[in-house]
Amino acid sequence: MFDFPERYRIPFDGSFKLHEAKTSADHAETEEELDDQLKKLTKKIDKLQQTLYAADQYSLLLIFQAMDAAGKDSTIKAILKGVNPAGCQVFSFKQPSAEELDHDFLWRTARCLPERGRIGVFNRSYYEEVLVVRVHPNYLAGQNLPKVSKLDKLWEERYESIKDHEKHLARNGTIILKFWLNVSKQEQKNRFLARLDEQDKNWKFSAGDVMERQHWDEYMAAYAEALKATSSKYAPWYAIPADDKAYMRVAVAETIVKTLEAMNLEYPELPAEEQAKFTEARRLLEAEEPAA
Repeated sequence: MFDFPERYRIPFDGSFKLHEAKTSADHAETEEELDDQLKKLTKKIDKLQQTLYAADQYSLLLIFQAMDAAGKDSTIKAILKGVNPAGCQVFSFKQPSAEELDHDFLWRTARCLPERGRIGVFNRSYYEEVLVVRVHPNYLAGQNLPKVSKLDKLWEERYESIKDHEKHLARNGTIILKFWLNVSKQEQKNRFLARLDEQDKNWKFSAGDVMERQHWDEYMAAYAEALKATSSKYAPWYAIPADDKAYMRVAVAETIVKTLEAMNLEYPELPAEEQAKFTEARRLLEAEEPAA
């Protein structure tokens, strides 16, 4: 296994402290300079994905979690702009269906894992089960679980299940990067107000998002525990400052590029017997009559 990029990576030893994760970063680049950087990075992602596809040994799974208005949708769109649509798959996980509730909590996302050679994106994920469900434990009633005696034990069991699941995926060629887009409470408020003030953003606004905002501290506690418990050498978490969207997108894209580059992927080399057929194939093509 190669070493994952270090910048913004959450420690693997359980020492993560929420107050140490920044929502904004000091940088000298202008928005235009950051946009130029992002364009270069997305071109690299496209080229690296082509090699990933040709090698057909690994897949890349990108998981995005964040509070509302942190910029998950726009970030996914920005970093995959220009990538061959046939080489990536994006899935959003919202309220589970009745069928999904009748299975274990990993089932609905396991069905959507990327094939070898592809980049898979989870916009929210199985981590909702230790985030939103932890903040609203009444949701457990719809899951028809065996009797749960202690909630603290349930969350620990789910962390363990998640870690086992991710280790299994890593052993079988799925490279996992998990991004927590860390937006501040004040910036979230500003973005909600923008959605109210700007007509072309009204469709993004939901009164329910403001209600969830009342549970901010509970969500932060849930994130702190989940990230601390599940950041690992085979599936690291990255706490990305999200108050500056342009910077956030560059930070995410850089992490993806560095990870793909560290994999040292190469186009497969054809066996000698296959290469030997090239001469005959060329002869046949060149012998064809010119098109009328």
